[in-house]
Amino acid sequence: MPEGDTVWRTARTLQAALVGKAVLAFDSSLPAVAAAGRRLAVVGQSLEAVEAHGKHLLVRFSGGAILHTHQGMRGRWSLHREAAGAPASARTVIETADVVAVCSQAPVVELLSASQAAVHPALARLGPDLLRPDFDPAVARRRLRSRGDEPIGVALVDQTALAGIGNVYKSEILFLCGVSPSARVEELDDETLGRLVATAVGLLRRNLGPGPRRTASVLGPARHWVYRRSGQPCRKCGTAIARAVQGEQARSTYFCPSCQGSSRRR
Repeated sequence: MPEGDTVWRTARTLQAALVGKAVLAFDSSLPAVAAAGRRLAVVGQSLEAVEAHGKHLLVRFSGGAILHTHQGMRGRWSLHREAAGAPASARTVIETADVVAVCSQAPVVELLSASQAAVHPALARLGPDLLRPDFDPAVARRRLRSRGDEPIGVALVDQTALAGIGNVYKSEILFLCGVSPSARVEELDDETLGRLVATAVGLLRRNLGPGPRRTASVLGPARHWVYRRSGQPCRKCGTAIARAVQGEQARSTYFCPSCQGSSRRR
């Protein structure tokens, strides 16, 4: 599933291609979205902004409508020269004079009015976005602290606590901070929570440029420390990397039992 850095890069690309241009056509294979497009009269409006918030992407139209997408595991945005180039899996197509933006295979595609977006249950509950310029680490620490008895490996991917962290970053952040994924949030001191937040911000921002995502040193051949390395030797101590399944969604967490065997307690 795309994480915060991927969605941010997508928003940046769409922003450069679309903002300031008039919508010549808007279509969707989803009847509710197509109907909303007609009701909100987006054709003829201009595109005002494309924004990322965690794993969510928002396309804002000049009349106040907002196209909300969540890419899930397979969804993607792409740019084409003409509508005929849109893939068969297109869910929504925005056409301007010189570029066509296509959202394909995304499980969440909604066209919302401004008032609907303001009270949208998923958007309204999102935690602070780690990549926003106004990100406040103190707010992020408080959000994490409020998760109490949740394992930290579950709390870090709770988008209502922090927006943008997925399985890759969760595993890598915990490894770099030497924190066991099973440690309860309430057991960790404020310094440790602060290090987790700071490491998350640093890793996501490091990966906003071109090229594949890297969480390990840029000087070495390896891209990741522990992610998807179950059974392989830890790059620091040689212990076999382990995999745990956590949370209601049974997400995988990769960790080193030796390097992450203890955490700072309150």
